[in-house]
Amino acid sequence: MESNHQHLPLTASEMASLWTQYQFDTMSVCFIRYALEHIEDEDIRALYRQALALSQSHVEKIKAFLEGENYPVPKGFTDEDVNLTAPRLYQDPFYLYYLYVMTLQGLTGYGLSVSTSIRADLRQYYIEVNRETMDLFDQITDAMLTKGLLSRPPILPKPNSIDFVTDKSFLTGWFGQRRPLTAMEIGDISFNAVKMNMHVALKVGFCQVVKSDKVRKYIKRGMKITNKHLDEFQDIFREEKLNSPMSWQSFVTDSTISPFSDKLIMYQVQLSTQIAIAFYGTAFSVNARRDIASKYILLTGELAKFAEDGAELMIENGWLEQPPLASDRRQLTKGKND
Repeated sequence: MESNHQHLPLTASEMASLWTQYQFDTMSVCFIRYALEHIEDEDIRALYRQALALSQSHVEKIKAFLEGENYPVPKGFTDEDVNLTAPRLYQDPFYLYYLYVMTLQGLTGYGLSVSTSIRADLRQYYIEVNRETMDLFDQITDAMLTKGLLSRPPILPKPNSIDFVTDKSFLTGWFGQRRPLTAMEIGDISFNAVKMNMHVALKVGFCQVVKSDKVRKYIKRGMKITNKHLDEFQDIFREEKLNSPMSWQSFVTDSTISPFSDKLIMYQVQLSTQIAIAFYGTAFSVNARRDIASKYILLTGELAKFAEDGAELMIENGWLEQPPLASDRRQLTKGKND
């Protein structure tokens, strides 16, 4: 019965997952291959070799899925997008941190892909990919803890009893005394700040090496936005006397020779922006303090505008690969009588 399911045509959701993962993994292969040219720490090298093997395996499996359905394989990213002889752009600790955040983001995508896949072979594929990535993430986290590179989120005191909210002031935040943050609010702010710190360091390096002046100007704008968002999160934590995640900008070298094509750099910036928007939406949905909810709305709007301008810049340069589209019924019926 399951084998029959495997002959069902791909749904739009299944096609979207395969196409998106192909872009992500071909980019990852480029980044990881370059990183392996410079990483000296043997523990980090071993994790990067494992990550490279997984990404290359994913690329081949996705090709097989698409070719089996006679779908064109996306271009994604190739040897043209990476310069393996470029000098080191980031130091070893940042490479480990980068892998930590990117694996986190991969797990989120794979979980969604499992839930939106109908065919048994695709479900099994994403379950296996998720299992492999969870194992890698576990090893990365252990390595970061061992090397003292992982900022732990704030720790809360143990409650003495179970309580229920009895006053609507629990929702306020603009006027009067603000209540302390909930564990969920703290967790989301920590989570988003961790990723934003990675985005800042990534953009600092990209600004130094990118070839296009227009792209450099765009990335500098992105750095300002990201730093502003980090300031917003840190201000909230300072008010609550909570610790904030560490910065990673000091782990960028002074190299000005680009290891990546401007196309790949723009994809990385766009990817980080789109994922930040998604996680802000998740944080907003479980937030109960109105002042913080308003911040998420404003910050999300700023990121959305930045992402839109980035897409226009990629289109202008011919870098935005078009995802699969539905049939244009308006065009197909244009000029035909009813």
